[in-house]
Amino acid sequence: MLDTLGSLEKTHSCGELRETDVGKKVVLMGWVAKKRDFGVLTFIDLRDRDGVTQIVVSEETDLDAHEKAKALRGEYVVAVRGEVFSRAEGTHNKRLATGDVEVHVHELLILNDAKTPPFELEKMGSQNLASEDLRLKYRYLDLRRPTLQHNIRMRAKAVRAIREYMDGLGFTEIETPILLKSTPEGARDFIVPSRIHTGKFFALPQSPQILKQICMIAGLDKYYQIARCFRDEDLRADRQPEFTQLDVEMSFANQEMVYRVIEGMFTAVLRLIGVELPNPFPRMTYAEALRRYGSDKPDLRFEMELQDLTENLRGTDFAPFASVLENKGEIKALVVKGKADYSRKTTDELQEFVKRYGAGALAWIKLGEETTSSLLKVLGEAKIAELATAAGAEKGDAVLIVAGKKSTVAAALGALRLEVAKRENLIDRSLYKPLLVTEFPMFEYNDETGQFDAAHHPFTSPMDEDLEKFRTAIEDETQHHLLGEVRAKAYDAVLNGYECAGGSIRIHQKEIQALNFKALGLSAETARTRFGFFLDALEYGTPPHGGFAAGIERTCMILCGTENIRDVMAFPKTASAQDLMMDSPGDVDNAQLKELGIKIAG
Repeated sequence: MLDTLGSLEKTHSCGELRETDVGKKVVLMGWVAKKRDFGVLTFIDLRDRDGVTQIVVSEETDLDAHEKAKALRGEYVVAVRGEVFSRAEGTHNKRLATGDVEVHVHELLILNDAKTPPFELEKMGSQNLASEDLRLKYRYLDLRRPTLQHNIRMRAKAVRAIREYMDGLGFTEIETPILLKSTPEGARDFIVPSRIHTGKFFALPQSPQILKQICMIAGLDKYYQIARCFRDEDLRADRQPEFTQLDVEMSFANQEMVYRVIEGMFTAVLRLIGVELPNPFPRMTYAEALRRYGSDKPDLRFEMELQDLTENLRGTDFAPFASVLENKGEIKALVVKGKADYSRKTTDELQEFVKRYGAGALAWIKLGEETTSSLLKVLGEAKIAELATAAGAEKGDAVLIVAGKKSTVAAALGALRLEVAKRENLIDRSLYKPLLVTEFPMFEYNDETGQFDAAHHPFTSPMDEDLEKFRTAIEDETQHHLLGEVRAKAYDAVLNGYECAGGSIRIHQKEIQALNFKALGLSAETARTRFGFFLDALEYGTPPHGGFAAGIERTCMILCGTENIRDVMAFPKTASAQDLMMDSPGDVDNAQLKELGIKIAG
């Protein structure tokens, strides 16, 4: 029969006791992590969220407690009353914070038993984890692991630090609704049917974007929110259908004002792990980031910039390169120091890697005792030597070359740069390198639709210097291509290769907002249907305003040193957007569907 807790209260956590507590009478409660039976003595590792304490149950001290201890198994829930002793000489455990002491038990209560877990929690080191799907199905067990316990508590500390920082700057925390109108911002909305208004639907917010701008129109001046957001996106390993972000907006703001808030917020959060970030952050335009690193979120913890070989190959007879240059593409390279000994197997693997990003092939030069190259026969020794020199390669290095459209070359080499750095252990993980990326393009050309899409969202303001070009491109159909040259007052905060925050100065004048909708192919009628309330609000004295959103999960990934977003969420979904623990999404019975006026086709 199980015991009851009654009025017993614990005095200490299982990670708290030290040598200074020797002689104290204590009450501990937790889970049995491990049991070792030595006949007259039973040793138990008792675990709670704070750590582990060794418990000693002796037949001589309390026969009833000792008999109970014999019956214990892993994950049983127990309470013990006892006295703190120093461990015997030679038995101290340096791996535990409590490793110098143990508790000799006078009373043991078994508060609950437990089935044998489907995986062994005590043997789950980072290299010995059960499958992620199994751990997500039994998430309540997985969360007992000290690593995840630490991560969840670190997340709470980060959110608290953010709130303290924002409150200190005079921002007001404002909650915005979860049930909204569908106003597509790039990803698909999650739709919620209305029972009361049959045939009508709410949408879950992709972000509070429009509402925080409404707060500025309302004169609230400085808004922030720890906002829950929802996006019905296609499957990606590093994304979740629901996530949390710090959402910020401020009136009468320019980019520099927003940058200072971003820098200060990340500085406050990184101090939680003893890291002091530079102030101000280094800056780089979007164009420069792509030119130098092939990415708008470059990891600056290692070098290896892209090298442009386009002009060196201008006029080449080699058909693949000639075709690329004729079509205004480019040819760029990465130099991998000391890797002239790359095997054929390695270069083949890297070739397959860049093909995932649209590259047709990966050419290479190896500057070993002899110079070899996949291009030697077609370009000749002199040209190969010239290319190696132009790339800044030295003896012992490997040069990896990609040709194609500018966007393809950037994507392929940007990803390859990171892949090589991970393979060759080039990343110093003790470093924290922030970057502000500025002057993003306002529009992206969509090859499938033949139209320009918003690079961020349709409320982003063009750069003042590009405003005339923006107007010309929209009002003169022959100049529509100029939209591709318009820069936005948009910016991202990048840390160690992760885009941790993004924002912009918004459009605050109705005329500019109407032009932007037109640029995106929205008719006046469609714009009115989707955003009429917002267009109306712009007519009532809207101040200049701007802000940003910072991903809580991505920031916590950096704080906790993990590359898996699910490691910093209590109850994440799988990469296929399922909750294996609750078995959702699930079916809804016909009565509910009928009440909502919904019929499932097929």
